[in-house]
Amino acid sequence: MSSLIKLELTRALRNRKFLFFSVIYPSALFLLIAGNADSSEKVDGTGLTLPTYMMVSMASFGALTAVLMGNSERIAKERENGWVRQLRLTTLPGRGYVLAKTAGAAVVSLPSIVIVFVVAALVKDVRLDAWQWLALTGAIWAGSLVFAALGVALGYLASGDAVRPITMLTYFGLSILGGLWMPTTTFPQWLQDIAKWLPTHAYAAIGRAIEQSQAPQTQDIAILAVFFVLFAGGAAWLYRKDTLKA
Repeated sequence: MSSLIKLELTRALRNRKFLFFSVIYPSALFLLIAGNADSSEKVDGTGLTLPTYMMVSMASFGALTAVLMGNSERIAKERENGWVRQLRLTTLPGRGYVLAKTAGAAVVSLPSIVIVFVVAALVKDVRLDAWQWLALTGAIWAGSLVFAALGVALGYLASGDAVRPITMLTYFGLSILGGLWMPTTTFPQWLQDIAKWLPTHAYAAIGRAIEQSQAPQTQDIAILAVFFVLFAGGAAWLYRKDTLKA
């Protein structure tokens, strides 16, 4: 499995278009949203300034972009060109394939997280303690595993031309409804009630708790854990199902 992870990393790092989109795009969005924001004005109900609030949102969004968009379309293409069929001839189990894809994608997400942090610190003068920067990086990076597993599942749920629109709907739906593009406090109450159960909302909430020097809420950790089990389990099941069809 370690060999497959190394191969996945090598292939991802060679894809310059993907790296540009996943690394630069979130930082550009951060500047677009928070670039002219008042650095002293607080976001309702959070105690955080808009630049500080959006820094976690865009770092989370960048990691989501890297692991979800990269995994789903790449796997669908691999199924079409016969690469997955070749892997089935090896001793690699289904869970090993899912874990290799998930881990490989998560490693690639790290640059997008770090660059958003650097831009926020240099351009908007966001200041945190050293332990907070490290904890934020670790929490957002680890949390991206949830969406990497989702990317694997989507790659096996649909194939070819169908996977892209499904992935895009999932990607933008989770991003917007989960509060990565705007604070959920601006949503109607009924939509806020839905948003708090989404994995993207819990994902960003953990980061914002660290920014406020607070322990993440148990509910947010539990939501991410449950979705990871669901996505990883679904990916493994779809992999086995695809194997039986071959």
